[in-house]
Amino acid sequence: MVFKRILYLKPFNKTAIKPTAIMKKLLLTMLLATILGTAMAQTTGEFNVTVTTSETGGNYAPRNVVAIWIEDGQGNFVKTLLAYAATRKTHLNTWQASTNNAGSEFNTVDAITGATQNSHATRTCTWDGTDYLGNEVSDGDYTVWMELTDKNSTGNYSSFSFTKGPDDAVLTPDNEPSFSSVELVWTADQTGLIDNSGIKVSISPNPGNGVFQLSNIPSGKITVYNLAGKTIHTQYGNQINISGQPDGIYLVHIEQNSTILKYIKSK
Repeated sequence: MVFKRILYLKPFNKTAIKPTAIMKKLLLTMLLATILGTAMAQTTGEFNVTVTTSETGGNYAPRNVVAIWIEDGQGNFVKTLLAYAATRKTHLNTWQASTNNAGSEFNTVDAITGATQNSHATRTCTWDGTDYLGNEVSDGDYTVWMELTDKNSTGNYSSFSFTKGPDDAVLTPDNEPSFSSVELVWTADQTGLIDNSGIKVSISPNPGNGVFQLSNIPSGKITVYNLAGKTIHTQYGNQINISGQPDGIYLVHIEQNSTILKYIKSK
């Protein structure tokens, strides 16, 4: 005798899952992730470099040539900040190679420039977060390079890493040959971001008490989210008032040009 096993399936409970609620939560999570990623992707700001130079032991000391430049996390040349070198610049071989790999040998767009220096001193220079073509670069890890020589060959060079992003940072790395008292300061601009059209969209005052104004924005819908992804304010117009909300970080979404700004509410 053959017995057949009968499998009874429990009827599907359509009320056990609420597709609409799940879908809304998923979409909200995805939106928050997108907003957070976009808001942190291209922070404007300023990077200040201070360093005291000294000789390498070359036969032309104390006369010297020196260059300071930025490379991205992949080692690609971004921009020269300082280059005191004219006819002797070919002996700054590391800087030469970096700029040459970018197809723009000895590029000094927007840099502090000058001839061979007769002595050593404290050098200062600033990076505005753009590359040598004038494009705002993405947030992430970068390296500032320094090279100095006082002879007809490669001298001393060192590199220091830092992070470009929404958080301020002050770094004081250890002394390196020819480079001492190094101070690297990244100051993030909390007031705005660069939108897709290249226009700086700003929010001020920021931080503030919850009443703020947006500038350089197209007409359209403005939505403010908290970090839990909850919509706490929606309107049309550039005057925003969320003073009734708790202190903290909020994300302001400008729908028309898909720009997101970070706003800090504090008393």
